[in-house]
Amino acid sequence: MLDKAAAQSSTRTSGPLAGYRIVEFAGIGPGPFACMMLGDMGAEVVTLDRVGANKNLKSVAARGRKVVELDLKDKAAVTRVLDLLANADALIEGFRPGVMERLGLGPDAVLARNPRLVYGRMTGWGQQGPLAQAAGHDINYISITGALAAIGPAEKPVPPLNLVGDFGGGALYLVVGVLAALLEAKKSGQGQVVDAAMCDGAASLMSMFFDLSADGRWREGRESNFLDGGAHFYGVYECSCGNFISIGSIEPQFYALLREHAGLSDPDFDAQMDQEAWPALKQKLAEAFKTRTRTEWCAIMEGTDICFAPILTMTEAPHHPHMAAREVFVTRHGVTQPAPAPRFSRTPSAARDTETADLLALTSEWQGSARGR
Repeated sequence: MLDKAAAQSSTRTSGPLAGYRIVEFAGIGPGPFACMMLGDMGAEVVTLDRVGANKNLKSVAARGRKVVELDLKDKAAVTRVLDLLANADALIEGFRPGVMERLGLGPDAVLARNPRLVYGRMTGWGQQGPLAQAAGHDINYISITGALAAIGPAEKPVPPLNLVGDFGGGALYLVVGVLAALLEAKKSGQGQVVDAAMCDGAASLMSMFFDLSADGRWREGRESNFLDGGAHFYGVYECSCGNFISIGSIEPQFYALLREHAGLSDPDFDAQMDQEAWPALKQKLAEAFKTRTRTEWCAIMEGTDICFAPILTMTEAPHHPHMAAREVFVTRHGVTQPAPAPRFSRTPSAARDTETADLLALTSEWQGSARGR
């Protein structure tokens, strides 16, 4: 893995969103992650944080920001924020519904100053509904969507980190919504509110599984289906060294290669799609994989069409030959972290440094350059 700190921290603005200005009201989780992505793609992101926040300016999710500390309970500060927003393209906030309105920074007040502004709102439960004002975390937001009930072993659901709610159903849907609204604003000259709720996004991510269920091809029971660990040909197996590998040999031709390379000559394996046979076949396959180390299985299977990969830790992942060749991870300020994604051929993204800034100076700069926008 190469240290790309110097190149990735270039002050030169690049990326497809270069020239766009986004004001972020500091929060945790999906909001900062969404702004990290937008900043990586070239947007100028200004984060408004509370006085004395002492944020780590070198943290991964905080990269690429200009950080301003201020007291939003001070009416004069709110006035200055409205002046800044008058020349912004988008706003992103992650407070509970009603907080921004009480601060005098709700959509009505902000859009009155800047009618073309896109107002992105990131919450768990959404802006309306019986739970809108309740506290919650990722695990709660995905619980009511059907997603958490489908993840884990048969005994009980297992939280899939906070990838499904916070980042998949939250941050990524917020980014998509903000970008779509920015495109529309270019045509109409009018902004709008983007209500990005993690429960909405997580439910949307489940679309394929609702489709499978409607077709009678999905059972409501963990480890009962071909994508949830129920099938012997799609799952995780332990090797003799204690490490793990993953197999995803769904298609018949890939399954045939699995049998060939794993030495599965037992005729019982002919019944690939017989769900009643899966438990016994899983046990037999588990025994087969325990005969070699992960390194040995990699030598046998990696790079074939078996649909195979070793299961790597966060420490191991950056050193995998494929990840290293694509420079999927970079090192900045001594911290190994994912590089910006996705990739652009003509306007490459970059992971930039975070710096403190002065609100009045930024407002003046934005006002001065607004005439040429």
